[in-house]
Amino acid sequence: MSYYTYSLIRNAVPEQKEQALRNADWIWRAEHSLGIAVEQTINHAANSVSWLIVGMNYYYATLHFVITLGVLVWLFRRHPGRYAATRLALFATTAVALVGYYFYPLAPPRLMTGGGFVDTVAVHHTWGSMASGNLKNMSNQYAAMPSMHIGWSLWCGMTIFALASVPWVRVLGLLYPALTLLVIVATANHFWLDAVGGMACLAFGFAVARAWYGALPYALPRLVTPPLLPAKV
Repeated sequence: MSYYTYSLIRNAVPEQKEQALRNADWIWRAEHSLGIAVEQTINHAANSVSWLIVGMNYYYATLHFVITLGVLVWLFRRHPGRYAATRLALFATTAVALVGYYFYPLAPPRLMTGGGFVDTVAVHHTWGSMASGNLKNMSNQYAAMPSMHIGWSLWCGMTIFALASVPWVRVLGLLYPALTLLVIVATANHFWLDAVGGMACLAFGFAVARAWYGALPYALPRLVTPPLLPAKV
């Protein structure tokens, strides 16, 4: 239900195409001036290996939802005392991202005019992406900043690393947002700076949770503390 509401609001943001394309040009120039504009190189390199880029397309279209939902369920079952605060951090992250979509429309690299990027879903006819292909009309195409693929995956990764007890699972928690960053760039769905925007939204989300609960979510007790009952006289 929460994701459905998020999607309704995100897709209700006007698709300001011309402004979104101008903003994309500005982001691209800014990255060139910073010396980090290597997205096109990564996009072309990944696209040259069919099995790799098709796998990345499916990764982009599915794991964003599957892993986030899985972590929420795991939290609810194994860490009920931390569940509400950690969920609030995720919800606040998403809410502030919606503000970004409204005030800063941004075209993804694959939609830039003359950008030279490959729309890997369109080229390889990958099923399932809301970003392009057959389902593109169901999603706001100009809401690339901030990247919630990064915001959500980093939330998942931090939660797994902080709370999992099995070492290799904690390592997977660290790898997940790193791999997601590579995927969003290789598929030309985001710039590096979109990822920075996602991280900033997540920082805001955790600040809200800390202010509300008086501590970082991971520092709260694992189990819900039952209320004290009055002593019998």
